[in-house]
Amino acid sequence: MDAGSFSSSSVSAGKVRSPSRPPLQNVPSRPFLPSMRTSSRNPSSRNNGDRFIPNRSAMDMDMAYYLLTETKKEKGNDLQASPSKVAYRKLLAENLLNNRTRILAFNSKPPAPSQPFFQEADVASTHSVKSGKQRRHIPQAAERTLDAPDIVDDYYLNLLDWGSGNVLSIALGNTVYLWDASNGATSELVTLDEDSGPVTSVSWAPDGQHLAVGLNSSDIQLWDSTSNRLLRTLKGVHGTTTAGMDGTTGGARVGSLAWNNNILTSGGMDGKIVNNDVRIRNHAVHTYRGHQQEVCGLKWSGSGQQLASGGNDNLLHIWDISMASSHPSPGQTQWLHRFSDHMAAVKALAWCPFQSNLLASGGGGMDRCIKFWNTHTGACLNSVDTGSQVCALLWNKNERELLSSHGFTQNQLTLWKYPSMVKITELPGHTSRVLFMAQSPDGCTVASAAGDETLRFWNVFGSPEAPKPAAKSTAPFGGFNLIR
Repeated sequence: MDAGSFSSSSVSAGKVRSPSRPPLQNVPSRPFLPSMRTSSRNPSSRNNGDRFIPNRSAMDMDMAYYLLTETKKEKGNDLQASPSKVAYRKLLAENLLNNRTRILAFNSKPPAPSQPFFQEADVASTHSVKSGKQRRHIPQAAERTLDAPDIVDDYYLNLLDWGSGNVLSIALGNTVYLWDASNGATSELVTLDEDSGPVTSVSWAPDGQHLAVGLNSSDIQLWDSTSNRLLRTLKGVHGTTTAGMDGTTGGARVGSLAWNNNILTSGGMDGKIVNNDVRIRNHAVHTYRGHQQEVCGLKWSGSGQQLASGGNDNLLHIWDISMASSHPSPGQTQWLHRFSDHMAAVKALAWCPFQSNLLASGGGGMDRCIKFWNTHTGACLNSVDTGSQVCALLWNKNERELLSSHGFTQNQLTLWKYPSMVKITELPGHTSRVLFMAQSPDGCTVASAAGDETLRFWNVFGSPEAPKPAAKSTAPFGGFNLIR
């Protein structure tokens, strides 16, 4: 189990302080330090090679062999040679050897190709190199850093989400703020009273307009972000739980939320998972029971057929929507798969965008592993020890890459190549564990929030690709869909 910073008992006993400084303000970046590596700025030094290395293509190897062997033989006979023989050798060197006495050639260039075949090959090879895919540059520093005062440093909560409307929501203490990524505007959505707060989870609906807010009191609020209007409160979804050493009871906080069309799934400290249909009065339509401790991770698959849940009991469950029941019978097994391979709490969950039955999960500080699962067969495909607490996982939507955020000791973001799980790069910057990550609608930018009370934006997944124009058809009647 992984330590969080507060419990419901500590929250009820004391008040959550108001933000000590304005939230979501730009934090000055550190000055740029040039690289200490030296490199030559003279392009000719790179194109013409090193002046201390001989140019093999400019050397006559036969002549070099002759000068190395014959000259050595004749030097021993120079003292006995007659003047006429010496004159003969000099005349021979001038006419046949062209006075070439150097064995190594340093400054000569290779002759230009005489046949057009080689020229065509050079042009083709140059074209193939230019047309090949260049390696993506990944900036090591955050594009932007915003202040996030009073963010709750708790591993089991989910306080950051980026909606399809390009608006990012973040919970700071008792207040939910919205940051519009298109213009950088910040607005306050709601500030809760001490009895309901603090906020324990936020999640955008698929339409990017409605936001679900999970509370420490076990209630869930539904907000319209365009009008800043509270639409509905789902009361007591997760009942009560014993909190603290004094045996007092309180609402089981809602630490995780996940949308599946009109179904809002919530996970609470009571270990229950509830499917809430937000369109009807009696919203709790299904209940999943399998976790013995707090549910801290929830993710629906892209198809909406399978739900992954992780808990503080070190368990990972896969639920199938077809097996859901509003009133399960005693002893009935509701889950499709139950995995107990992790040695710590399972919060980080991410479904693969290019393989529907592939799930990545990350364990806490006593586990430190990223595991990959085939949710159809229940097989564990791979397990990688990252060396530190895994707090969040995100897939690249355009490449076969996985991004993970970590805690002690480096508090870094790590980009992995899948399936080899070779580290592509590490992104340092945070000074406390990186608890939350969210991905922009275009899939290129990642926002990370940490216990150091900063919100950072990283251009880790590249730039959005321009849509390709539709190919024109050259077939007869290619512009017509129907003949009649």
